[in-house]
Amino acid sequence: MIKVLLADDHTLVRDGLRHILQQASGFEVAGEACDSATQAHVLVLDLSMPGRNGIELIKQIKEEKPGLRILVLTMHAEQQYAVRAFKAGASGYLTKESASAERVDAVTKVASGGVYVSLAMAERFAQNLNEPADALPHQRLSDREFDVFRRLVEGESITEIANELCVSVKTISTHKTRILEKMQMPNENGLVRYAIRHKLFDDENDL
Repeated sequence: MIKVLLADDHTLVRDGLRHILQQASGFEVAGEACDSATQAHVLVLDLSMPGRNGIELIKQIKEEKPGLRILVLTMHAEQQYAVRAFKAGASGYLTKESASAERVDAVTKVASGGVYVSLAMAERFAQNLNEPADALPHQRLSDREFDVFRRLVEGESITEIANELCVSVKTISTHKTRILEKMQMPNENGLVRYAIRHKLFDDENDL
């Protein structure tokens, strides 16, 4: 029996995945949070948890529970998020647009010790195999900086970002300064143009 934990801030998503797993044989939904008292084989985790950076959360969970396998189920279809999630310790990456059968396959594969990535994401990885790891400025950003970069590009103010990530405005301002320095951009407009040119977030927004 594969025991699964569900961590998503949307009740409908949790209920939907719980229903899918209950309809398939061999699964038990052990809880709906990363409860240290709950033993499970797989954690299905959304990257966009309130007040937390999903990549940082993966790192923390792997430090506290190295044996817990993590399958990311997210709205973020961009390759950069998948790469960072795997580097942080995730064993699978799937978008919320995936079919029910694929979600069951992904949980099964990750629980058995394997690594799961959708065919579409695998194709994106293959297309970028020849690109040097440090070829583009945005790849120099830390996980938190990349998250702030995305939010700035999407038009969120520094205050809004600070509130959502539960940090001070000064902290976000510092992140913004470092992002502009690392990417050698004069202002936020430059970041937006860069994101459009490299199609970083166009799967999620029509920038």
